[in-house]
Amino acid sequence: MLLVHPGGPFWAKKDDGAWSIPKGLLDEGEDALTAAKREFEEETGLRPNGAFIDLGVFKQLSGKDISAFAIEGAFDLESFRSNNFAMEWPPRSGRMAEFPEADRAGWFGPQQALEKIIKGQRPIVQALLERLGLAPR
Repeated sequence: MLLVHPGGPFWAKKDDGAWSIPKGLLDEGEDALTAAKREFEEETGLRPNGAFIDLGVFKQLSGKDISAFAIEGAFDLESFRSNNFAMEWPPRSGRMAEFPEADRAGWFGPQQALEKIIKGQRPIVQALLERLGLAPR
């Protein structure tokens, strides 16, 4: 399973429980699959193509909903690149700094993906494992 590690100073020294599926917000009038494809490309540098598996909608601890999709494919980690975001850094300094939305990507097996992904997204991994017939019984 391909996951991305969030960029920026808050996540810099976090690993287990910090990784995520590539995700983002829907633009006005945009459907969930179109947004998922756009966000994947923005956070990884790869335009996804193929047959998508709709995994469903998952409520996060923040109250936001994530519509999740999966696709089978190859991704060369050497080609990874992410867009940037700006934030005030250091806090209350008045200076803006740019950071990548995702600072790295990685391939993980089922158990390791469950350890690496943030807690609120574990049900997404579990849903994919169930769809693939890989969920523990």
